[in-house]
Amino acid sequence: MFQQFKNIDTAFRHIRLFSYLLILACVVITCFAVFQSYQSADNFKNHIYVLANGKALEAVASDRKDNIPVECRDHIKVFHEDFFNLDPDEKQIQATVTRALYLADGSAKTAYDNLKEAGYYNNLISGSISQSVTIDSIRLDMNRYPYGFSCYASEKLVRSTATTTRSLVTRGFLRNVNRSDNNPHGFLIERWETLENKDVQDKNLQP
Repeated sequence: MFQQFKNIDTAFRHIRLFSYLLILACVVITCFAVFQSYQSADNFKNHIYVLANGKALEAVASDRKDNIPVECRDHIKVFHEDFFNLDPDEKQIQATVTRALYLADGSAKTAYDNLKEAGYYNNLISGSISQSVTIDSIRLDMNRYPYGFSCYASEKLVRSTATTTRSLVTRGFLRNVNRSDNNPHGFLIERWETLENKDVQDKNLQP
């Protein structure tokens, strides 16, 4: 009789120990699952999926400081392309230069006004000249703020009779501003000036 009670008591102790271990295991698994869920949620916030041509492309979010040199170069490139890529069309010139002026301070507006006053844009239109620019390299000084830059580019003027290639060198500084539709990079070019804009090659297109 006493042996049976003893066996029953031992069985209850085993069942109780097993129950404790099972509860502990459930708590550990639950905590791990919650932790993984929060971690997955944080990782998901840093991923953006963009739908392009019927395909989902993943874009990973990162701090702006990691991309500042890239954004600076693209800002400078876009500004120069808008300012110098011109066709013999008054409305096209006005539209592209206006986009460029949103990316720079009054120094760019002064350069535009000087060119306009000198009849440069009228000469493009009257001569049916198309002008394009190719950015060769951009040097940035990220050690001081505002960030200094030098832009080296090739400029091509296409006429019906000849093509002229020019060497273009400009410099200026970049400071941070709020992003907008007209200025998506959030930079403003200051004290912009042209250091060199000279002919390096003339190619006659006439037979």
